[in-house]
Amino acid sequence: MMDVVALGELLIDFTCIGSDDDGYPTMAAHPGGAPANYLAALAKFGARTALLGKVGDDAFGRLLVSTLRKAGVETKGVVCADDVFTTLAFVTLDQTGNREFSFARKPGADTCLAFEELDLSLIDRAKVFHFGSLSLTGEPARTATRRAVEYAKKQGKLISYDPNLRKPLWPDLEEAREQLLWGLSQADVVKISDEEVDFLFGLAPEEGADRIFERFGAKLVFVTCGGDGCVYKNANAKGRVAALKNITVADTTGAGDIFGGSAMWKLLEMGKAPGSLSAGELETIVGFACASAGLSATRPGGISSVPGLEDVLRCWNNME
Repeated sequence: MMDVVALGELLIDFTCIGSDDDGYPTMAAHPGGAPANYLAALAKFGARTALLGKVGDDAFGRLLVSTLRKAGVETKGVVCADDVFTTLAFVTLDQTGNREFSFARKPGADTCLAFEELDLSLIDRAKVFHFGSLSLTGEPARTATRRAVEYAKKQGKLISYDPNLRKPLWPDLEEAREQLLWGLSQADVVKISDEEVDFLFGLAPEEGADRIFERFGAKLVFVTCGGDGCVYKNANAKGRVAALKNITVADTTGAGDIFGGSAMWKLLEMGKAPGSLSAGELETIVGFACASAGLSATRPGGISSVPGLEDVLRCWNNME
C-alpha cells in the first residue's frame, strides 16, 4: 500500500545567491517542484510516497530522479524522455526571502506528460492522490491531470490539492483562475495561500476558507499566511495557528509545499477523515505543519530544506 501519490512537476530551482560586478546573478541549483517537495516532506517523516511526472533524459533529469529516490520517494512513475528538456526555474529572492520566478519551460518536460504515460497502478495502491496547478497550464499535462483526478476519485481516493499559482506560467490570468477553481472543485483537502485566496476571490484568509468550504465542497481547508501562520476550517472547527517565530528566513521556495506534506502526514497518522477532525486535532496538525514549514524556510531549496522529525517536534513543542 502507498500512502500518497502526487502528479506534477519535478524541476531544478536555480536560486540567486549573489551577483558579479556587471549584475549577473550567481545561482545555486536545488532540486524541487511543488509535488516533489510535498512528497519529500511526507517521506522524511516515514510515509510511503510516489511521484507521477516527466523529466528529460538529460543530466538534470537523471540527477532529479536520483535525488527523489534518495529522499525516499518512489520514482517508477517518473518518465525520462529524450525528446524534451528538464524544466528549470530561476528564483530571485528579496531581503525577506520572498521569491520571484522565471521559467525555462517552453515547453518543459513536465508539461509534456500524457495520460497514457501514467502508471495508474500507483494510484490504485495509494490512500491519497495529490495535484497542483502547474500541470494544468497546458496540454497534454492538463488532460493527464484531469483524467488522473477523475480516475483517483472513481477509485475512492482522498484528493488533495494545492493551487500553487505561478503567474508567469499562464498566458492568460483568466484561464489561470478557471483552472485553479476547477482544482478546488475536485479536492477533499485544500492547501492554499493567502495570496491565492486574494487572487481568486479578493477575500481575507478567514473568508476565503469559508468560501472554499461552502462553495466547493472541500472537507478540510488550510490557508497559509506566511509569517502570520495558517487559517484552518472543517465542518467542526475554524481557527488560526501562529507561525514559527524567531527564525532567520533564508528561502521560502518550498515552505508551502512542505507545510502541505507535513499536514498530510499528520492527518494520515491520526487516521481520521478530514471532515471529522476536532478543533484540537486540527490545531495539532497545523501546529506541526507550521513548525515544519518554518524550519524549512531557514534553509535553501525545496527537497533539500525538509527538516527532520526530531527538529520539527522540538520546535513545535516550543511553539505551544
